[in-house]
Amino acid sequence: MPLKLSISTSEPLSTVADIAVVGVTEGAKPDDGFLKDLAAALGPVVAHNLKRDEFTGKKDQVADFQTNGATKAARVVVMGLGKGPLTASDVRVFAAKAARLAQGSKAGSMSLALPNVPGAERAAAEGVVLGAYRFLNYMTGDRVPKAELSKVQLLTHEKVQKAHKDAVSVGEKIGNAICLARNLINEPPNELYPEKLADAAAKVCKDNGLECIVLDREGLEKKGMKLIVAVGQGSARPPHFVHMTYKPKGTAKKRLVFVGKGLTFDTGGICIKPAPGMEEMKGDMGGAANVIALMAAVAALKPQVEVHGLIGCAENMPDGWAYRPGDIFGSLDGKTVEIINTDAEGRLVLADCLAYGRALKPDMMLDNATLTGACVVALGPTVSGYYANRDELADRMKTASKDAGEAMWHMPLVEDLREGLKSDWADLKHTADRWGGSITAALFLREFVGDTPWIHVDIAGPSMANKPYNVYAKGGTGHGVLTYLKLIESFENS
Repeated sequence: MPLKLSISTSEPLSTVADIAVVGVTEGAKPDDGFLKDLAAALGPVVAHNLKRDEFTGKKDQVADFQTNGATKAARVVVMGLGKGPLTASDVRVFAAKAARLAQGSKAGSMSLALPNVPGAERAAAEGVVLGAYRFLNYMTGDRVPKAELSKVQLLTHEKVQKAHKDAVSVGEKIGNAICLARNLINEPPNELYPEKLADAAAKVCKDNGLECIVLDREGLEKKGMKLIVAVGQGSARPPHFVHMTYKPKGTAKKRLVFVGKGLTFDTGGICIKPAPGMEEMKGDMGGAANVIALMAAVAALKPQVEVHGLIGCAENMPDGWAYRPGDIFGSLDGKTVEIINTDAEGRLVLADCLAYGRALKPDMMLDNATLTGACVVALGPTVSGYYANRDELADRMKTASKDAGEAMWHMPLVEDLREGLKSDWADLKHTADRWGGSITAALFLREFVGDTPWIHVDIAGPSMANKPYNVYAKGGTGHGVLTYLKLIESFENS
């Protein structure tokens, strides 16, 4: 059953719901605000339980009350918001945690009191959709949940205007777009292969009135995208390339290009990976999933900016036609590349995509990819690393990620490490020494962007999660999409 979102002017205790969730900031006392109203409805049990649990509104604290018919909400949950002032990002996380709690409690309906924060309506709608997310495509019989959160009412003290309803609608669409990325990442590789990933992108374009170009293997060869072909030639599932385009009505203020790595499965090829954990390589198309989700979100936001989404789709397999260490291939850019490690395939796919994107003459080009384990070693599993060839772009990216509430860290393009990419037999090697592996991957990609303002985001850590946290679900997360939307908005407003 699809989740139904609405907004109204109402009080949590007088709104019919299986569960009502209210946030309070740190320092809350039983005789303050909502807690005072709750005590008036339920009696001394409120102060007793708050004292027992040492609840003061610190972040992630939760106080839970069964109302036994004393209020129209069957259950009331008070969640700590931490110290203020709160941002829209804080509201999004609060809403996601509330929806996840309600979903886990088998609640069919929830009311959520909105904190008094600018942009709370859209952020809360995004958070509710992201927090309620489940991937159930392959569950059958008793594994299918018997109850599902299907109705959420956002509560505000303001008179509800059309702008509030529109903000909720946009937030819901953005949340659903990010959930599309999660669905794609969570799909098993026998069901989602290069052609199917390209089909998913084409469907988003068709459903949202976007332009779409799809190249199959023959089209890739004709175009000269030899590196994508090389990576995919060992698979029975041929590689594809997709170009998605959003054009606003009237004159576009800027032209932006977003690129995603779409390895629907990565065995490592001839340099095969160890078996333990290889099943997670179904998520090696997280960057492409993000671009597809971003284009769906852009269609909902309708910014006055031209946005292009490019994804290179391939499967890296080790059969008799697979590319080998020592092979040399040309590229769309014209440079020749010596293959060193076939498990470093993502940067090859991205290289041809970046050369294609460069020809569009964008004001900015950003690629995102589950590219290197080295980035996870450096920053851990919840932080993406990003590189930029302009200081202004790096600063813009830092602001966007902070505003979006997504953990990203600016990494250096260390010029001394460029020496490791020199080849004795071709224009360059595609890998260097082990040390600084995320940096040398970025330096390799930079070879294909020319003078284009460019950002590279290595999402290898947070693209998938082994447990839910913040707005993210277990499995595919869609980490990055909210930041890219903020980046687009910054270009629209500059």
